[in-house]
Amino acid sequence: MNFVQPIRDPAVIDGIKEFLRSESERNYMMFVFGINTGLRIQDMLKLRVRDVQGEHIILIEMKTGKKKWIKITATLRRELKKYTEGMEQNEYLFPSRQGENKPIKRDMAYKIMRKAAKHFGLVDIGTHTMRKTFGYHMYQKTKDITLVQTILNHSDKAITMRYIGMDQNRMDDAMSRFGL
Repeated sequence: MNFVQPIRDPAVIDGIKEFLRSESERNYMMFVFGINTGLRIQDMLKLRVRDVQGEHIILIEMKTGKKKWIKITATLRRELKKYTEGMEQNEYLFPSRQGENKPIKRDMAYKIMRKAAKHFGLVDIGTHTMRKTFGYHMYQKTKDITLVQTILNHSDKAITMRYIGMDQNRMDDAMSRFGL
């Protein structure tokens, strides 16, 4: 598995949103959904329209087998409302164009992210980038590593700091100030 980074720059996030929207509403929504929920791609792709109609997304995480409740933010609620208008309750949130009522596959989600990364000259980007971007920006807003650790379901704060790229930020800052 490749090691991916969060997208730290809000302007780049906005650019990616515009780029993906110009390609497809589904691709745009996948990115917006991912960076606003912090879900793993395998959990996102199994969701149906009915799963995002309430105040929370409630699911059993595929990796951990644990039940997870995620509050749908006002931003995400607004986007979901527009996106799901006219969709059936049983439809997958991110439908494939191949076959009837099937979600896109993980490799297609990866291709979507890689195409956006290439367009913006980003490296170390993949589907997990959305989850890491969520974690990074949640930490930047709250400065509460315990909260981010809990949301991401990590066992240790140090793992969360490394996961969201904060260790790298701290090392980069220290090296920028260093000189003999």
